[in-house]
Amino acid sequence: MSSEVKSADQNLVLRLHRWISRALIFVVGLEWIYLLYSTQWLSLFLVSLILIVLFSPIIFKNRFQVEIPAEFHITAVIFTFAALYLGEIQEFYQRVWWWDIALHASAGFLMGIFGFLMIYLLNESERVYIHLTAGFIAIFAFTFAVTTGTIWEIFEFSMDQFFGFNMQKPMLGDPSGLTDTMWDMIVNAVGAGFISLMGWWYLKVERSFFVKDWIQSFMDKNPKIFSK
Repeated sequence: MSSEVKSADQNLVLRLHRWISRALIFVVGLEWIYLLYSTQWLSLFLVSLILIVLFSPIIFKNRFQVEIPAEFHITAVIFTFAALYLGEIQEFYQRVWWWDIALHASAGFLMGIFGFLMIYLLNESERVYIHLTAGFIAIFAFTFAVTTGTIWEIFEFSMDQFFGFNMQKPMLGDPSGLTDTMWDMIVNAVGAGFISLMGWWYLKVERSFFVKDWIQSFMDKNPKIFSK
């Protein structure tokens, strides 16, 4: 791909990132004010988490001198908005039967990407003298994603048990939430397995891989992290 095409694609991503961020800040900000006025504290907490994700590039840059690439931020914002605002506050988990399954599959996919990011950056850093195979990187990404999904299910169970929430939803005639939990873990593992296998194959044959491109973007924006 020529440098001109890459530059045009990057400019498109930046414009998209800017407009999506502005639109969601407006919508979520209005929702935050309404929830505060109506004293809906749980929903207010969830919306506050979305706002934190929206402003995370500013927080990371000012606090840690780390720049988050637009691709990372767009993906995180859309997923958080879909999971917390649409899923929990607007009750898409109850209204749309496949919403929960799609979100947990996406979570496995995204956590797999994040696992690739962490281990790949470690592998590329000049401060750490190691060389990891494509297979190990893929296994780590899969394990990281599945572990993160399991911790989330433990969190849901704890919230339901100790605070009376309803995060583990009735599913397929099972009111206990067990079926919901198991399907969440299964589709999370499927999403993680898909991105891990795809990443392993692309790394093995040394072909272009969008996760690798995202990682390179992160490295280009934060060269100090990887210097000796």
